[in-house]
Amino acid sequence: MADLPDSDAPEDRTELAPRPLEAEPVVRRRTVLRSASVRFAVLYGLVFGISTIVLAASLRYTTLGLLSRQTEVAIRADGAGLLNHYRTGGIPGMVLALRNRIRENPDDSAIYLLVDPLGNRVIGNMSGWPQAVKQDNVLYSVPIEHFHKSSAAQLRAYALPDGDQLLVGRDIEMQVKLRRILRDAMIWALAAMVGLGVVGALVVRGLFSRSIGDITTTTRAIARGDLSKRVRRDYTGDEFDIMAETINDMLDRIARLMDGVRQVSNAIAHDLRTPIARARTRLEFAASHSTDADELRIAIERATGELDGVVRVFQALLRIAEIEAGARRSAFAAINLTPVIADLAEFYEAAAEERGITFDASWPDALNMIGDVDMLQQAIANLLDNAIKFAPDGGVVHLAARRDAESIEIHITDNGPGIPEADRTRATERFYRAEAARNTPGTGLGLALVAAIAQLHNGRIRLDDNHPGLRAVLVLPRDNPKPSAKLRERLLSATRRKSVVA
Repeated sequence: MADLPDSDAPEDRTELAPRPLEAEPVVRRRTVLRSASVRFAVLYGLVFGISTIVLAASLRYTTLGLLSRQTEVAIRADGAGLLNHYRTGGIPGMVLALRNRIRENPDDSAIYLLVDPLGNRVIGNMSGWPQAVKQDNVLYSVPIEHFHKSSAAQLRAYALPDGDQLLVGRDIEMQVKLRRILRDAMIWALAAMVGLGVVGALVVRGLFSRSIGDITTTTRAIARGDLSKRVRRDYTGDEFDIMAETINDMLDRIARLMDGVRQVSNAIAHDLRTPIARARTRLEFAASHSTDADELRIAIERATGELDGVVRVFQALLRIAEIEAGARRSAFAAINLTPVIADLAEFYEAAAEERGITFDASWPDALNMIGDVDMLQQAIANLLDNAIKFAPDGGVVHLAARRDAESIEIHITDNGPGIPEADRTRATERFYRAEAARNTPGTGLGLALVAAIAQLHNGRIRLDDNHPGLRAVLVLPRDNPKPSAKLRERLLSATRRKSVVA
């Protein structure tokens, strides 16, 4: 046999010990660059920056590019016109045309210069030929001295057949200044973009961190066992508020389910303790006081009956759990409830006669729907059993079924003590029993089973006052739940097999 560990030895609880809360900020600092809010903020900044740069580049291109193209077109047209004057009138004709154009140029934006083959100035509003202009029919952007001041110009040279050279251009100093203004504006816009991008990214990150952080804090508290925590809402109706509402609804449902589990556990412990203790007492008494085999057998049979009741309770709980999980939907088929109600009415009419209870029933010819006939039969039987159980001797129980275009309603009424209005909302809970039913045999699972069956069929159970007594109404949809493609195929296959057998 292996040696048992020394009970006094300290246990290694390294894996079981919870991680200290002080380590969480360190983890946050290490993972801040991997945070979704940071990534979204960076993406926001990049998109904002790229859009700003594209806008500025587009503005620069559309302004400076347009002005530059207009200047080039003007230079080409001016040069072509002067060359035409040369072709028709030679050098004198060109000189005359140049003199007229210089005189008609009040702002001195047009630049002209005609030089002889030796480079001497013949006519023009420039003092000399720019050194940077060396090739013909090429557009140059060069600094020049124009009217004793420095300026910038776009120039194009034309070589004439007799060796003279013509220079045509436009002063673009205003364009250069505009280019500087746009450059400075783009620099300031870029700086503003960076600043606004950082501010916007921080705002977005703060919004994400606040919303997601609040959800994280709530879920951590829930994980630690505090089911009262809820996600904070701002009631703005935006996506974060809708998400918070959805999470809170989910947490409310989880809390209700957990509370239901606790109540069921307490009810099981309370309601099953008595029959188990009674069976144990009978067996102990029989073991110590029985004088013959008959007394011992009778005691064992009574104890077995008590234990059978316990088994039935657990079977009912398992059946309710199975129904609520939807595992029985595979048995759904097209059914007619009329024969089911007729059989139940015949059976319970006999049970009612034994107690002198008046039982009457009415139903239409056909109650067609899709569902599980066995479960629906059990649900109706539970309601009839409760009605006859709580109806007084000589009372009245009525069963009625009706239908409309959308639903089937089954009404079961009695004139017993009924259920107080304050208890009706809890009447379908497991093991719940009102004060009037405390002394009546039962486990408190009948209505819970009916509610589970109704919910499985997308229906509901309604409990109303019958003045006096209780009116239980089982509402079932006629067309829902619709069978799936697999279920329809299974029903079709079953129909084919039946036709083959017939």
